[in-house]
Amino acid sequence: MSDSLAGALSREQLHALILSDQPLLTELQDLETQLQPNGIDLTLREVAHHSGQGAMGIDSADRVLPELEPLEFDADGWLDLAPGIYHIVYNEVVDIPTSLMALGRPRSSLARCGVSIVTAVWDAGYNGRSTSLLVVHNPAGFRVQRNSRVMQLVFFGMSEAPADGYRGRYQGENL
Repeated sequence: MSDSLAGALSREQLHALILSDQPLLTELQDLETQLQPNGIDLTLREVAHHSGQGAMGIDSADRVLPELEPLEFDADGWLDLAPGIYHIVYNEVVDIPTSLMALGRPRSSLARCGVSIVTAVWDAGYNGRSTSLLVVHNPAGFRVQRNSRVMQLVFFGMSEAPADGYRGRYQGENL
């Protein structure tokens, strides 16, 4: 890995990687608005309710994801959410080289509204349109618009690239 990609990537490094021959992210809504000093904002594409039980066993074959019921945005692209949990999908497609990994953090405005986003690690070598868990803690609920910026993805250079990148079941998800 190049020393220029050590640690957390800057706005300028991310900009160059997004505009490269193998873009780090595609299907952005507005690059200049989404690009931040320490990451890139991901925008909301879809929201769904969980409608069933999930399961996690020792073996991957025992993993069961709950069914999802998509929610419809109104004519102006808004959605009113009651307190509870929601499955969200982002607009952007992420294509992480094996020299990088990423962590997602909710935008601070969400916390100020009583809302959080639960994420996992974006592994080196992952490609796809990611999902997360949106949790509305506010007893009055939350109103959100399609394509709004809800989470910031922060990329880190790996001290050493792994021999193999991500090869899990979510590779290529939602494409």
